Amino acid sequence: MENLKNVVPVDDFNWVSYEKGETYDDQNKTELVKTYDETLNTMKDKEVVIGKVTALNKREVVVNIGFKSDGVVPMSEFRYNPDLKIGDDVEVYIENQEDKDGQLILSHKKARAARSWERVNEALENNEIIKGFVKCRTKGGMIVDIFGVEAFLPGSQIDVKPIRDYDIFVGKTMEFKIVKINQDFKNVVVSHKALIEAELELQKKEIISKLEKGQVLEGTVKNITSYGVFIDLGGVDGLIHITDLSWGRVTHPEEIVKLDEKVNVVILDFDDEKRRIALGLKQLTPHPWEALNQNLKVGDKVKGKVVVMADYGAFIEIEPGVEGLIHVSEMSWTQHLRSAQDFMKVGDDVEAIILTLDRDERKMSLGIKQLKDDPWISIEARFPVGSKHTAKVRNFTNFGVFVEIEEGVDGLIHISDLSWTKKIKHPSEFTHIGAEIEVQVLEIDKENRRLSLGHKQLEENPWDVFETIFTVGSVHEGIILEMMDKGAVVSLPYGVEGFATPKHLVKEDGKTAVVDERMSFKVIEFNKEAKRIILSHSRIFEDEQKSAKKEFDKKSPRAPRKEAVENMPAIEKTTLGDIEELAALKEKMTEAKKPETKKAKVKKDVAPAAEAPVAEAPVAETPAAETPVAEIPVVETPAEEVVETPTAAETPAAETSAVETPTAEASPVEAPAEALPVVEAPPAEASDEENLPQPEETKTEE
Repeated sequence: MENLKNVVPVDDFNWVSYEKGETYDDQNKTELVKTYDETLNTMKDKEVVIGKVTALNKREVVVNIGFKSDGVVPMSEFRYNPDLKIGDDVEVYIENQEDKDGQLILSHKKARAARSWERVNEALENNEIIKGFVKCRTKGGMIVDIFGVEAFLPGSQIDVKPIRDYDIFVGKTMEFKIVKINQDFKNVVVSHKALIEAELELQKKEIISKLEKGQVLEGTVKNITSYGVFIDLGGVDGLIHITDLSWGRVTHPEEIVKLDEKVNVVILDFDDEKRRIALGLKQLTPHPWEALNQNLKVGDKVKGKVVVMADYGAFIEIEPGVEGLIHVSEMSWTQHLRSAQDFMKVGDDVEAIILTLDRDERKMSLGIKQLKDDPWISIEARFPVGSKHTAKVRNFTNFGVFVEIEEGVDGLIHISDLSWTKKIKHPSEFTHIGAEIEVQVLEIDKENRRLSLGHKQLEENPWDVFETIFTVGSVHEGIILEMMDKGAVVSLPYGVEGFATPKHLVKEDGKTAVVDERMSFKVIEFNKEAKRIILSHSRIFEDEQKSAKKEFDKKSPRAPRKEAVENMPAIEKTTLGDIEELAALKEKMTEAKKPETKKAKVKKDVAPAAEAPVAEAPVAETPAAETPVAEIPVVETPAEEVVETPTAAETPAAETSAVETPTAEASPVEAPAEALPVVEAPPAEASDEENLPQPEETKTEE
């Protein structure tokens, strides 16, 4: 009891916790929880952690990440690392801490993908050599898995030698070097060839330093292209161009060499800076031209095979490496140059004549038309002037037609020699290309190889007959073929054509004729030399009207007056001298200064006096010498009013006028104050107007 009396009570003792059985205070409890938490790893979903491989088999890998349970990762996610073993540290991605079966779900692939771009960029920056797994083959290369990212391995970057079978690398793990990254498209390009190029560069420098022009080396055919062959000379490549494979023509290098074939080549040239080496194969054998038969000369016949065709000719191989050209102009005597393909094709065996031979330049020209006789040698005997032949139309020009009588013999038919009757503007109106046409030889120019031909000469000149048919004044039916500004072309009988001007196309009703209209035409001009016929339609009814008027005049009672007028003595026409005399007369009349009122009164009296005699007596009964006009007193008037000469249209020739017209013989004579001498007007010249009806009254102009 005494001991209990000495016990000091604890001030902060928790009696509630003691009653519940808790013997730790808050401080001890916190320290205990902290110590326990340090023994466990705090993990969250969707994060990357480092784990340790504790077990593995062909299908799965067991990884301990310090969680209450271990995670399982498929073995396929470690294909890139075939050396994986127990105890290796690996990165894993926590997908789920506990699934429905209580299992921890991990992924090594997602962990690599999360950090792959960082490691890829680090490998490019540090020029690091990495390992990758070749997944599959694709177009132009391979797909490689590096750090969980798919990268492209071009076929040219697999090895220094061209690879023809990519499948042998599928499923293999190889070392690579990242050469290019596209950050935008997340594309990565790797190379295996880059790892060994450094070593190859040293080998190339050593090989090139020992090369010399003309040196013969042994190599292996590495690659064949359409333009040449690449040869591996033991670490360095050289090119044999297709033209250096053989002295003959080579269509494709595969005709000469095969892949992986061992061949001897000669060094033609090389470039130390560009590391290029030009090789040759044909240079190891002598040139075929040097072995060409020395007895071969111009004019000899040779046989060969067509090896190349061109538009301008064909190349014939006489011997391997020896070729000659047959130009297209040497394939036929015809002057119509065609394509060489019309005469031969590649592979044909042909015989030709040597035209030129240059051994120094190694050139030869051949011809095959020389195997036939020149058709122009005997042209005059086979095609004499005047002979008739059938030709084929080859070409047109504005001035004629080119025809071919036979191969190598051409001629020209001038456009004027096509037809006697038709007016041909262009030969295409008469014939067409390829048509046959009958011709007659007109002229031969053997030196220039020209023939002048004609087609119309096969018939007699119809214009000799037309001259008797289409006489001037004859009327014929015609059809208007064409209208032009200057007139119309009219088709007449017998196939001849005529021409009518616009004024001769006016019909009787005043309308103008149109194309394809059939109507009658009168010939107003015929020119045999110019082969021209001028026609008129309006002349037909005009002549009929004139005939009717003449007939009417003959029957008219006024005919004697016309005869009287015609029998009147001829009065000379007014001349320049007459005008001067009239001017003098005018001056005298002006000096008289008669009152104007007296003039007006006289004029008023003159007019009835002039009309009365004409109205009372018929003109036919009054003789020309006793016309009333001569008896009418004429009062003095100014010259411009008295002296006027009426035209044929104003005053008929058969009537007289009170107007004075002085003649060359007349002279100014003083007349009485009441009248002036009257000079009769000369009769109008004979014209069609004589046939018009005469007016009964004649008015005197004031």
